[in-house]
Formats: sequence, structure tokens, C-alpha cells
Amino acid sequence: MSHAYLSVIGATLVALFSMTARAETPPPATSGIEGTVLVSPSRPGPVTKDGPSVAPVGNTQFVVKAGDATVATFTTDGEGRFQVALPPGHYIVLREGAGPIGRWRFETDVVAGQMTQVNWTADSGMH
Repeated sequence: MSHAYLSVIGATLVALFSMTARAETPPPATSGIEGTVLVSPSRPGPVTKDGPSVAPVGNTQFVVKAGDATVATFTTDGEGRFQVALPPGHYIVLREGAGPIGRWRFETDVVAGQMTQVNWTADSGMH
């Protein structure tokens, strides 16, 4: 085999492996929502000087809706942080399985090419 032939084969294999590796790595989200979810009050009774009555909503699943259709779900981490990729549009975010107590409904708009930053505080319903 000629040196030129082996060079072409080698270059082709390198290109194929490069494309395969690139295909396995998902591209970063270009638009969506990211931020934190907190809840207040986080305990019953009056607010005291001992500290805030606000706590992160950790390890909780939320549903993202566009109109009546569910378009995504996400789960917060232990500190209430989350990130979800979404196309541009207007969305309603609800805690999955939220009972009749409290307010767990949020709205936001997503713009093309950017992550919308949110810091939401839910009303636990405890007063």
C-alpha cells in the first residue's frame, strides 16, 4: 500500500471518530429557564428573629406547560436549583402533585438564545 493511501485512510478514520465523539456530547441549552425555587413560610407560626422562614424546595418535581400541554418536567436539586431547556415562548410552571394548600404556580417567558433567570418563592399556605 502506498503512503498516500494510508494517509487518506488515517485522516478519514480521525474525522469519523471526531464526529462520533461530538455527536455523543449534547449541545448546551441555548434557551430555557434556570434558577431556584424557595418556599415561605417554611414553618408554621409567627416569623421570629431566629432566622428567615424561607427554605429551598429541594428534590421536588415540577411540570412546565405551554397552554394546557405539558412540554417538560424538571426536578430541583437539594438547594432548590434547576435548569430546563425550552424553546422560546410563554410557560406556566406548577409543582407536580401540589395539593390544595399553598401557591405553586409560576409564569415566565423564554427568549430565543438565552436562559431566563428566575428566583421563585412559593407560598406554602402555612400562616
